[in-house]
Amino acid sequence: MKLSYRDLVSPADRETVKVIIESTGFFNPEEQGIAVELVDERLSKGLQSGYHFLFCEEEGSHVLGYTCFGHIPGTASSFDLYWIAVHRRYQGQGIGRGLLVSSETAVRAMDGSRIYIETSSRGLYQPTQAFYERSGYTREAVLEDFYARNDSKIIYTKIL
Repeated sequence: MKLSYRDLVSPADRETVKVIIESTGFFNPEEQGIAVELVDERLSKGLQSGYHFLFCEEEGSHVLGYTCFGHIPGTASSFDLYWIAVHRRYQGQGIGRGLLVSSETAVRAMDGSRIYIETSSRGLYQPTQAFYERSGYTREAVLEDFYARNDSKIIYTKIL
């Protein structure tokens, strides 16, 4: 499978993001809506939105996964990785790793020096946590019961 990455966002990406996020089985309807809202924000405001996207595509075909990231206002060079998702059908094939590395490269090109990632402590997210740790991210903080009772926020960081 020959993969390519693009950072241009098109109106068709609203549906693409929705389908990818839904396929994972991880996100509730409110979270799914937020993912699409970020696409809308980028489409309406362009780079002024502060949201950057990378889409991983099978060459000549369709989007397999994507990331959304952006500079954290009020910081010199820190970025948040807001979303990273790979369609369920293509998980476990290195696509997430490729997206993460490509996003880190893009952040470095924007003079970023740190990336922060937030995730849930629920059991469903243990493979996600392991993925971040294998990718060189350090668990920096746990905010107990952040999302809900017994669902804490885990914050990871990586110095680039």
